[in-house]
Amino acid sequence: MNQFKIIVEQHPDGFIAYPVGMQGIVIGEGDTYQEAIDDVKSAIAFHLESFGKKVFQDYDLITANIAEVTIS
Repeated sequence: MNQFKIIVEQHPDGFIAYPVGMQGIVIGEGDTYQEAIDDVKSAIAFHLESFGKKVFQDYDLITANIAEVTIS
């Protein structure tokens, strides 16, 4: 059993979730937080089954922040 850190974003039309430190595009979505988590868990399992554990980089994430910047 492996543990993964997941980022979950809430948008006006639902939730998206994606793992930290995984190579490739792995995204889950849903109308609820739990649906997005369940969907991304399935996507991670499929991704690992398809490409092997080498796609996961051991990523020691301590914290994540959201910053807003202006680009001119």
